[in-house]
This record gives sequence, C-alpha cells and structure tokens, in this order.
Amino acid sequence: MSDPDFWNHADKAKEISQKATEAKEAYDTYTRLFARAEGMKELLDMALEENDQDMESELAAEIKEIKEILDKKEIELLLNEKYDANNAIITFHAGAGGTEAQDWTEMLIRMYMKWAESEGFVLEELNMLPGDEAGIKSAEYMVKGKFAYGLLKSEKGVHRLVRISPFDAAKRRHTSFSAVDVMPEISDDIDINLNMSDVRIDYYRSSGAGGQHINKTSSAVRMTHIPTGIVAACQNERSQFQNKEQCLRLLRAKLFELEMQKHEQMKKGIEGDQQAIEWGSQIRSYVFQPYTLVKDNRTAVETGNIQGVMDGDLNPFIQGYLKYKKFAER
Repeated sequence: MSDPDFWNHADKAKEISQKATEAKEAYDTYTRLFARAEGMKELLDMALEENDQDMESELAAEIKEIKEILDKKEIELLLNEKYDANNAIITFHAGAGGTEAQDWTEMLIRMYMKWAESEGFVLEELNMLPGDEAGIKSAEYMVKGKFAYGLLKSEKGVHRLVRISPFDAAKRRHTSFSAVDVMPEISDDIDINLNMSDVRIDYYRSSGAGGQHINKTSSAVRMTHIPTGIVAACQNERSQFQNKEQCLRLLRAKLFELEMQKHEQMKKGIEGDQQAIEWGSQIRSYVFQPYTLVKDNRTAVETGNIQGVMDGDLNPFIQGYLKYKKFAER
C-alpha cells in the first residue's frame, strides 16, 4: 500500500485496502484480548496471594466477557466463504396449511426481525403479499450488515410449526409449514448474464402498508426473467424509479443464486432436490403443543425455550449449523 503506484489500479487497491482493514481489526482484537487475559492472570495471582474471596465475582465476569468475544470470533472464522460477508436477501413463502401457514410465516418474519435487531443488522422490506384472512403469504427483506449472508444461510429451508390453531374453533392441533430462502446481495461488478430484452417489467399498486401515496400510484415493480421464470418484485420505495433499481438488484441476485446452484450440482455430480413446503422436508421443527421444543433436524441442536427462540434467540442454531457444516466438509 506504500507503493506510489498503488492507487493507479483502483479496483485492486480497494480490494487490498479492505483486506488490510480486516487484518488490522483481527490483530487489534487479538492484542486487546491478550492484554485482558494477562491482566486477569495478574488479578488472580493477587487474589490467591491475599486469599481475597471478593475478587471471585469480578474474575468470573471478566472470564464470561472474554469467552463471549472468543465465541463470536470463532464463528467469524467459520464465515470464510466468498460471499459470507455480504448483505443477505431473505425470502419467506407460506406453504401447506392455508391461513395457519400464513400466520406462521408472519411469526417467522417477526422472529428474524428480532434476531437482526439484536445482532445490529438493518432490515429493509422489499416486497410483501398479505394473507387472505391473516398473516403473510410471501415477503422479501434485505438484511444489511457484515456477515449477514454468512449467518443467515443456515436458515434456508422449510420450517415446521405444531400448535393448537387459533383459527380452529375446535382447538385442534395443526401442523404448518413456511419456506425460508436466503441469498447474498451481489455487487454490480459481478458479471451476470442478464439481457434486459429477456425481462418483462410490470408496474402495479402496492398491496402492503405504505399510506395513501403508495396506494394511489403504480410505484411497485415486478420483473420476470422469461427464460428462467424467475420473478423479482419491489414495492417498499416511494418512487417507481427507486423500486425499479432495487428490483433489478434483486433479480440479479436471484439469477446469480441460480448459477451457483447449477455449479454446485455439477460439482457434486447430482441433480438438486427440489423440496416441497410440506411434511418431511423441514430443516427445523417448532412445537408449541403438547410440549415446547425447537429442534434443528440437521444438527440436533434443540431447546425447550420456544419463546426465547421466537423472540430472536437463533444463535445456538446458526452456530450449530456452521460448526456442523465445517465438520461435514472434513
């Protein structure tokens, strides 16, 4: 970076500068933790020498803080794939179960909103289709923040709910399904084979909340990539132009995800399985009755604190999946 010609190649210089910043952050974190550990050791030696029991709580608190930082850094070490640091686009689709499934989809969206808030991410609604009677049929959100995609990629799949339905007068137990899809937001400099002559663009009025302005103008945009049938829609912005820009970014991300899936299938030498949003295809089950349990079918991570999970406590499942995936690769 000290080379006088360093900035003559802006793209390469930007990439190296970013790597330098990340390396400095990692080094600074290490030196701070090392210093805290050394200070804690000195405090422990002093407490033992003076037989001071009162220092125990202070030492325990310090150990707890250091462990939390180390645990977080351990997870970041697992987020080393190409697009892990990117923003994420998360999509929800209600599956088998009718109104019950649409209500479940809305509950899931709230759960991820709570998680994103607790992790310091910013959530932006891109598109939303309300349910016929209650809940949400489908919705798309942008999750902005470093490692949003790396963390959320573990959530891709079908989520199953078992509970006594509030929509059933007989108070019977129902099973509902909702599908979550996650893809990385990609930068404009990534080459995507997109010919705009293959894209049909429709303008329509927003179907979600947004006030009188949205309801009176056809500001929402839907783009359909005719060769693949992939559809992207955006209605959250105030103007048609802004929605069109956001919609194009979303379409490019979906086409990129399709290419990545094809590449993965070729690498494995198998055809990808298309899972239905129904019984037997879930990655995680959420049981409200007759007992309370959330269990991940891939990693066997589970908890009985279902309210905590619905309030956004997803890190045990996310971390469990990342560790499981790394172990499986070995």
